[in-house]
Amino acid sequence: MTSWKEFFENIKEKDYSKSLRLFLDEEYQKHIIYPPRHLMFNAFNQTPLNEVKVVIVGQDPYHEPGQAMGMSFSVPDGIEVPPSLINIYKEINNEFGYEMNYQSGDLTYLAKQGVLLLNAVLSVRAHQALSHNINEYRLFLNDVLSLLNKLDQPVVFMLWGNSARKLKLQLNNPKHLVLESVHPSPLSANRGGWFGNNHFKMANEYLINNGVSPINWKNN
Repeated sequence: MTSWKEFFENIKEKDYSKSLRLFLDEEYQKHIIYPPRHLMFNAFNQTPLNEVKVVIVGQDPYHEPGQAMGMSFSVPDGIEVPPSLINIYKEINNEFGYEMNYQSGDLTYLAKQGVLLLNAVLSVRAHQALSHNINEYRLFLNDVLSLLNKLDQPVVFMLWGNSARKLKLQLNNPKHLVLESVHPSPLSANRGGWFGNNHFKMANEYLINNGVSPINWKNN
């Protein structure tokens, strides 16, 4: 399988896929759901399968108005940058000495470089975190990770927080690097284990050592 289009074509007749479509049809009709439906697969549209270098796994989309844009941790310009993303920027700043732009939370610049900003759950009801944490999404994520795990190219997985770290069991390709740490949310990060994890530097070193151009993590 060489493209996300092929992947989605391949799974569309699976039971979980049909069930998920029906669930989403009803949810989008009856409730306020984020992100807007046309942005649900934004991460896949922005980062072609054959260009994936880094995978950052988030939990579920932001659930307040205007925040979710279909890519983990990312918010559109003009929206206040969430605390977890501030801590991601701080760590990038610590590792490289970059002066990050803390006013912009749009991570499209990373997606365009091969960073797949993947959420484990792709939708959420307004103001209700994890409200779409259903089995269909778990099965979908399994299929996505199974495909990523088979990629022949060097890929770095960044698994932050307990739920993301559990996904390590599905990743065993020797050509890939798996990095784990606590979640960048203030609650976790301030207890230790986030700042100084050096994930962004280690990812770039791994890519360079495997003949792949590194990610420019600077956002301005």
